Amino acid sequence: MWLKPEEILLKNAFKLWVTEKGNDYFVLQRRRGYGEGGGGLTGLLVGTLDTMLDSTSKVAPFRILHQTPDSQVYWSIACGGTKEEISQHWEWLEKNIMRTLSVFDSSDDITSFVQGKIRGLIAEEGKVSCVQEDDPEKFREALLRFEKWFDLPQKEKLVTYYSCSYWRGRVPCQGWLYLSTNFLSFYSYLLGSEVKLVISWNEIWRLEKTSNVILTESIHVLANGEDHFFSMFLHLNETFLIMEQLADYSIKRLFDKETFQEEPSLSDPLQITKSSSMLFSVTFLSSRGLETHARNEQFRAFFRLPKEENLLEVYESFLWVPFSHFNTLGKICLSESYLCFASQDGSQCHVIIPMREARQLCVHCALQVIRGECQNLINHFEDNPEEVALMVGQKDSSKAVSTEALMTVFHPQDTENLDPKMLKEKMKEQSWNIHFSEYGRGTSMFCTKKTRDLIVRGIPEALRGELWMLFSGAVNDMATNPGYYSELVDQSLGTSTLATDEIERDLHRSLPEHPAFQSDTGISALRRVLTAYAYRNPKIGYCQAMNILTSVLLLYAKEEEAFWLLVAVCERMLPDYFNRRIIGALVDQAVFEELIRMHLTQLTEHMTDLTFFSSVSLSWFLTLFISVLPIESAVNVVDCFFYDGIKAILQLGLAVLDYNMEGLISSHDDAEAVTILNKFFDNVTNKDSPLPQTVQQNSVGNNDKASSISKVDVSDLIKEAYEKYGDMKSEEVESMRKRNKLYVIQTLEDTTKQNVVSCSSTHFHSIFLLDELYILFKRQHFLSCYWTMNSPVLLHHDPSLAYLEQYQLGFHQFSLLFSLLEPWSLCSGKDTLFLWAFRLLDENQDGLVNFKEFCCALGKVTPAECQKTHCAFCFTPTGRGKVDLQAYLKQWQDEILKKEESIKDLPRINQAQFIQFSKTLYNLFHSDPEEESLYRAVARVTSLLLRMEEVGRRLQEPTSPQKSSTSPIQAALEGALPDGEASSTPESSSDTPSTPITQEAGSIPQEVEWSFAFEQILASLLNEPVLVRFFERPVDIQARLDHAKCAQLKAKTNE
Repeated sequence: MWLKPEEILLKNAFKLWVTEKGNDYFVLQRRRGYGEGGGGLTGLLVGTLDTMLDSTSKVAPFRILHQTPDSQVYWSIACGGTKEEISQHWEWLEKNIMRTLSVFDSSDDITSFVQGKIRGLIAEEGKVSCVQEDDPEKFREALLRFEKWFDLPQKEKLVTYYSCSYWRGRVPCQGWLYLSTNFLSFYSYLLGSEVKLVISWNEIWRLEKTSNVILTESIHVLANGEDHFFSMFLHLNETFLIMEQLADYSIKRLFDKETFQEEPSLSDPLQITKSSSMLFSVTFLSSRGLETHARNEQFRAFFRLPKEENLLEVYESFLWVPFSHFNTLGKICLSESYLCFASQDGSQCHVIIPMREARQLCVHCALQVIRGECQNLINHFEDNPEEVALMVGQKDSSKAVSTEALMTVFHPQDTENLDPKMLKEKMKEQSWNIHFSEYGRGTSMFCTKKTRDLIVRGIPEALRGELWMLFSGAVNDMATNPGYYSELVDQSLGTSTLATDEIERDLHRSLPEHPAFQSDTGISALRRVLTAYAYRNPKIGYCQAMNILTSVLLLYAKEEEAFWLLVAVCERMLPDYFNRRIIGALVDQAVFEELIRMHLTQLTEHMTDLTFFSSVSLSWFLTLFISVLPIESAVNVVDCFFYDGIKAILQLGLAVLDYNMEGLISSHDDAEAVTILNKFFDNVTNKDSPLPQTVQQNSVGNNDKASSISKVDVSDLIKEAYEKYGDMKSEEVESMRKRNKLYVIQTLEDTTKQNVVSCSSTHFHSIFLLDELYILFKRQHFLSCYWTMNSPVLLHHDPSLAYLEQYQLGFHQFSLLFSLLEPWSLCSGKDTLFLWAFRLLDENQDGLVNFKEFCCALGKVTPAECQKTHCAFCFTPTGRGKVDLQAYLKQWQDEILKKEESIKDLPRINQAQFIQFSKTLYNLFHSDPEEESLYRAVARVTSLLLRMEEVGRRLQEPTSPQKSSTSPIQAALEGALPDGEASSTPESSSDTPSTPITQEAGSIPQEVEWSFAFEQILASLLNEPVLVRFFERPVDIQARLDHAKCAQLKAKTNE
């Protein structure tokens, strides 16, 4: 066990210890009297002494000491009761610490680092045992430190924490890594140096495990263009798994809102508060929930089960395999409705037993623990004999899926035909019948290496639909949802949406050369399946390539079966492929590029830029090679896909590039490379296909040209793909998918940023400043989504909108961000000003503003960085030196001519609006160095405007006597001035002319309606140099952006 470092002056005190291993920094010692040799008389005495001591005073027989080359002081850091235990600690030190210590310059730094690391390991072990015992005290302390150090909103939910080292250059900083719902945080305080790091999960581009010369194993995080490395974890794999889950959760929730489904462990960030008595128990469940969710996903993906199934229990066991007559070692996985088995001895055997098909459960003593779990599931079916189907190993089933499809309608097989191709087809069917007799048929069939071998050779036409349903898991979906498809067809009949319009447009483009889709029978079936799926999943609706895939499915499966096959492909086997941004296809293309670098090094050396293969292979992934291969060859690829998933497509893609390696290397440009691949696909044939020539798509018009090019049989191509690249594991592919998904989504987000910044550049000259402003705006958008599931931004999110509308702010978030950037930080009454600005920008009145509108508002208040504009209240153009009123008026007139449609129709402001306008001006000047001068200037402007209005009114009504002793000028000014400033009216100022106006006592003041035009206000403001200087004062936008970056997370985010 690891020990709290304690100083030891004599490492071999009284010769009680013997050194067994040592290096420059650590020593492994054995106590005399233990182990080999016994140690003679000294060892006998030591052993006797240890025997006499009680259990609390006994000394462990093995220990590890820390030392530095230039010091005589040693520190005990670990002890062990056995040689195996202490050896594990020693190996961990050599693997994780030794290489790191060489980067330090002084012995004190080395000792401080080692001591900090050992203390972290002790705390880590204590935390693990604490979590296992559900003791909240340690977690409570960590939570308090988390809140104190990072000052995040109280709604932020801490999931777990780990001791680790963070690398700043080549120097490690020992500290604590905190993983919360929305942030990755690290804190370290060592030798007077504090390190604090906060990274949002949605800002991460890459998250991966790496190793190099110094770091044997570490976690690499790429965020905002910076690389971060964390190492020396006690449980690195566990840490990485939780980090991966949290990053994936954030990506789904914030970026892929159209496909996000609430996770049970993190469904509502607001359900946990500090006042909740269940805080810590629920928090512990978060970490466990993430791990459980990962296991459930892996379980469902491996056995192709419906998304409702969850892994309940796992037991290691042996399965009696009747066809081999031996027991195979593996694990039983139990869910709500299925009992599954997967071997672990390399036999690649797995079987799925739906509880609806189990007749009887005979439990031996070794399996008593499973009986209770299974019996509960079987009880439901005991009273429903019509649902009972087959037993494991039976060769027939009343519930076997029939294969009545378009292919059998338009091309029924001639049983009397003795054509060689038909004979081969019959031989294939016979091979599968033998397989069924040995391994069973239907949902509980044993799947082994022999099953894959038969699939590689090609599934017979008559069995293709049945086996597609079986291997994809669609047979289970259909069995558990009887009548569902018919209901969807009835409900979707006659609906008119954007998806149905697109479906109608593409119906006749789906395999138009095939006779089945030259008739109303095939077209109608295709329409019903696509429309029903669009109705079932409106978030996907209809996407390109779905029509081609569904056409092939309808050829070999009944209509309802084709629907469930489409569900399996779109929602389980190819996730996120068929949506607005085809993220899933882009992720698999990134995986494909990575595999090219790993397996086709000769090609990567010649073509350093592999983006060409991404553009070429997109149709391969979206249509499963159906769009590039003849139909009779493509169906063999689909056979492998339904059995092995995306792994089969990746393998085949590598085999295609490998086959054309010489031609691709010798090609001079991308066009020539595309031509090479197209010619290759045109010459891929299926020599064993029994389909008639009217259906086959072999190059008919290019026979002369193709005769000089060797033909490639699709079975040979698939077999070569499995032989060369078949050792690729599905788990590795899934890991690569997760690793590349972050990068792909962030690349798409970067493209969005470039488009939005480009269309918003009219408000700022600097693109760099716009980039930083967009990052702040986007972060503020996410802040409105972090701690609530019902924010206006999430509720109004529409993925079909243009780039500019993807990220928007409600009023609360707008005011928070705007207050961090606007130059009048000391202005009083800002909330009202922000509300007016927000309403002005929100033209469609949906309560949200986009980035361009935000830039427009910010540009108005930062004239040093924006174009010269005039706002409807008090914003003036940039200028230097003496104010030239005529020049400004001329410029203003020119702008009126340019923007006649917006300025000409500006309404006049009435008395109440003018008073509020004056108050706004006074509020802006609060705490300004020239506050007094600005107040007086505004007073002069308002006095001048009111007198101008009074003179105009008198000219219009020359016979009307003035009756009031208190003029409307004075009344307006008293209402406009802030509290305490009423005595400083223009009338009392020495530099403001006054006109005495009297009225007889006791008379009633007459209400006078008056208003001002925009040009009157502008001309009056420009006549005051101090006001012009105030609004022309340069604003350091970069400084405001830097300030906002630091203060954004600390701002109150409660809505």
